[in-house]
Amino acid sequence: MAEWAVAVERGLLDGSQAALYGGCVAIHFALSVAEGRISNVTLQRNEANGEGVSPFVELDRQTWSRLAAQMEQPLNEEDVVRLRGLGDPLDMKEVREVYLPLSRLLHLYVEAAGQLHAATTTFLGEQTQRTPFVIGVAGSVAVGKSTIARVLREMLRRWPGTPNVELITTDGFLYPLAELKRRHLLDRKGFPESYDRRALLRFVSEIKGGAEEVRAPWYSHVTYDIVPGKEVVVRRPDVLIVEGLNVLAPARPRQDGRQGLALSDFFDFSIYVDAKTSYIEEWYVDRFRKLRSTAFAQPESYFHRYATLSDDEAETTARDIWKRINEPNLEDNVLPTRGRAQLVLTKEADHSIRRMLLRKV
Repeated sequence: MAEWAVAVERGLLDGSQAALYGGCVAIHFALSVAEGRISNVTLQRNEANGEGVSPFVELDRQTWSRLAAQMEQPLNEEDVVRLRGLGDPLDMKEVREVYLPLSRLLHLYVEAAGQLHAATTTFLGEQTQRTPFVIGVAGSVAVGKSTIARVLREMLRRWPGTPNVELITTDGFLYPLAELKRRHLLDRKGFPESYDRRALLRFVSEIKGGAEEVRAPWYSHVTYDIVPGKEVVVRRPDVLIVEGLNVLAPARPRQDGRQGLALSDFFDFSIYVDAKTSYIEEWYVDRFRKLRSTAFAQPESYFHRYATLSDDEAETTARDIWKRINEPNLEDNVLPTRGRAQLVLTKEADHSIRRMLLRKV
């Protein structure tokens, strides 16, 4: 980096090279932090190759939180209460120590992508409009990925240069209930085959292609179904966050034997929210209990029949659903995609994030 800096100062680089240098500096800064320029960073042993190296660096909670020591907290207590999910004890301390540094890291990546875009357009001699920066957020049911996605949306909106941040969930690309029943997939809702993957891939492809307006189906967690005639409209955001169970799944082979595209091929950054399976099961059961007096209590709710269950009945029902559907989906489809993420956030039993694994660049 020193040689590049001297060249820039002496005017030896053209505009595209200087812009590219700026992008490199931004990402180098972020990664140098993760590679041990601050204390308490440890490399994780890669058991697969036995060489004592890993494509990730690990930061503990204390070290990570120092990265935001001089940064202003953009959210207040009212914001945090509004953003937290059911059963997720998000508080100001968690936002300050975990999400504030994360939003800064993501902002560095967004800035670097903009500088790389400027360098590329100068190199090509063409002025093309920059496309949205896309962030994927993956993880199990009940792990808290929706809360994380909402918090990141709000925090990134406060950074200069990214005032327009949109969030889309893959729930809108689930097949309607009638279609799931027709395909005998109702008990596999949330599994990869229960989504209209072609429509989802087309949606994100159009976003990254620079389309002025892209539309997605609207999903209701009350009726547990796609709402006819209602849509989510996304109009050229600075950043788009895509949240869902299987957003990091690898590409499927096509019928002609060739490899297709994966949704993650269009991501500029990806996050996996991790926790022990036993923790997630307890969070799922706890959330199911609480839903009896909230969403399930609404007469139009698909799960209204569960609203009057006793505590014991609710726990039995929740654990049965978890064991039959959510745990197999986690173990077979979601968890295997963890290593594809650029950042893995690991939660403890109290929902707090205690460890961060950041992929080296």
